[in-house]
Amino acid sequence: MVKILLVLFIFGLALTFSKDTENVRFMFDFGTGDVEQGYVQVVPSMKYTQNRGFGFLTDSVIYSVKRNSNDALKGDFCTAKCPFIFAVDVPEGNYDVFVTLGDYKGKSLTTIKAESRRLMLKKIGTESGEFKKVVFTTNVRYSQIDSVTSVKLKPREMNHFNWDKRLSIEFNDQRSCVCAVEIVPAIKPITIYLAGNSTVTDQKNEPWAAWGQMLPSLFIPQKIVVANHAESGETLKSFIAENRLKKIFTTIKAGDYLFIQFCHNDQKPQNPAYVKPFTAYKKYLKLYVNKARQYGAIPVLVTPMHRRHFDENGKIINTHGDYPEAMRQTAKEENVPLIDLFKMSADLFESMGVEGSKKAFVHYPTGTFPGQNEELKDDSHFNNYGAYELAKCIVEGIKLNHLELKRYLMDSLQTFDPNHPDSLNSWELPVSPIIMYQ
Repeated sequence: MVKILLVLFIFGLALTFSKDTENVRFMFDFGTGDVEQGYVQVVPSMKYTQNRGFGFLTDSVIYSVKRNSNDALKGDFCTAKCPFIFAVDVPEGNYDVFVTLGDYKGKSLTTIKAESRRLMLKKIGTESGEFKKVVFTTNVRYSQIDSVTSVKLKPREMNHFNWDKRLSIEFNDQRSCVCAVEIVPAIKPITIYLAGNSTVTDQKNEPWAAWGQMLPSLFIPQKIVVANHAESGETLKSFIAENRLKKIFTTIKAGDYLFIQFCHNDQKPQNPAYVKPFTAYKKYLKLYVNKARQYGAIPVLVTPMHRRHFDENGKIINTHGDYPEAMRQTAKEENVPLIDLFKMSADLFESMGVEGSKKAFVHYPTGTFPGQNEELKDDSHFNNYGAYELAKCIVEGIKLNHLELKRYLMDSLQTFDPNHPDSLNSWELPVSPIIMYQ
């Protein structure tokens, strides 16, 4: 007992006073059984509190299972019949998170998401008596830039998982048996920074999703980390005005990447941040490009994906005017890699068809999700399936441009042809809980 209290005391000091992630290490043993030496015990009743600095966030009925075993770490675990979220106060930075999964007397199946529904690991299964220690790498950021400057967050971003100074881990799928979690600083992975709008951002709630929050699952952990700074409603100009670009350049380093995708909001004349395609739009794109290069980072331009608008022949209608062409010109003029999501998304949506493409967008009848009191017909934003298919288009763009990043793609990834998308019947991602952000 004294040992546990001492560990908790030291742990609390680390959370409160550590400014440097290099010396941070959090080790949790889940379950009500014996506690592995050097670990902090986590039992089902431990709801997150600021004083404790860690705990469960969801209202799921979480319970502990103990097995007869001499292994303190694997002899017990926490599980639930619904998805559950575990959160830890951590300093800003990149982290490798090691999770031990399994059960001596039963199968387990786990999908892991981090922060605001970032897909990290999909469908990790263990057989009875089998244990797997898996790892994912994720980014934690604060809104503060310096003692006087912060990112100007929108009201909807307040208490958002991406800005709450915690690392939140969602355990999901048929049966998550979590034995242990270890959180350690990531040793200088290549960081892919994302600057963009709602089609890129980490969408907060189901059924919306964007390609940026699917991208982490497609790269090898510990080699690549995705820092998704995109936010709904953003334009090239507002992203600067709200200090979001400035925030990126407080942590970007030589060899990192900056992916830039803007257009959906920049093209709207009624928007105060409106820019014309061949003048101000190109000017701002070049500003982003040159700024990234000043830091030794590699800029990548991403043309916007199409909205779901078809003509009478089942062909996608261009609702983006001259902006994609303006971006192509900028890429050529500045010798910048270009991922042509505009073209690939046309192929993708046309291959799905007028009706089939609804399955990739937010189209749902009333009552499909808790609290959904009206039918959803959103032809600009995607669900999990659509976002994942677009993320795979991004991967193909990385390959076509021969970016160094292609070395770190998951070995299991097959070549993806937007003209032949994954069958929805063979694709499934468990839905995240909709919770009150604490």
